[in-house]
Amino acid sequence: MDQTFWLQRWREGRIGFHNERVLPLLQKHWSSLGLARGSRVFVPLAGKSLDMSWLAAQGHRVLGVELSEVAVVQFFAEHGLEPEVRASQYGTHYIAGNIELIQGDAFALDAAALAGCAGVYDRAALIALPPDLRARYVGELHARLPTGCRGLLVTLEYPQHEKNGPPFSVEEAEVRERYAPSWNVDLLERRDILDAEPRFAAEGVTALATAVYRLHKTG
Repeated sequence: MDQTFWLQRWREGRIGFHNERVLPLLQKHWSSLGLARGSRVFVPLAGKSLDMSWLAAQGHRVLGVELSEVAVVQFFAEHGLEPEVRASQYGTHYIAGNIELIQGDAFALDAAALAGCAGVYDRAALIALPPDLRARYVGELHARLPTGCRGLLVTLEYPQHEKNGPPFSVEEAEVRERYAPSWNVDLLERRDILDAEPRFAAEGVTALATAVYRLHKTG
């Protein structure tokens, strides 16, 4: 699975992973991070998530990164925003109000690009990646976030042999292993969601849960 896979999905409109509402778990748990208004929040593999607008409405400055130009353009169009557009070494920046989306490769962002991020929100990035890229995602991209950064991570858990990802199942043990020792990881909630996700059941998945973790980078 490479960049072509995701670009094609967006071009063809095969975006079943896109949520048409703000994630209730984000609304429930975000305040537990204690981030001040005005804090910059990093959203990797952002797509056109409505969660970014919600974060901006809480007074945060959102920095998203998304590979697909289609997704970025649709995000601003669907919110009635006309972004300022500029280029940098990281890609093409689209900026409107408190939201900045970089259309480019998330792995190209360095520590300088992420230096001002006090928070990080991952609803669909880690679970979009196969194991080898999950290791790189945490070991490289999250390693470039500054010490003290706090975040929410949302994962899915299901019998991986029952379905081909993405999205992939990421169990608690893997989360803790990948984020140690630089991040403190607290499980905030796990809930059964199989009844609410008929497409998983239709593929033969027999159990499905979502888990929410609070992250804090300590070193």
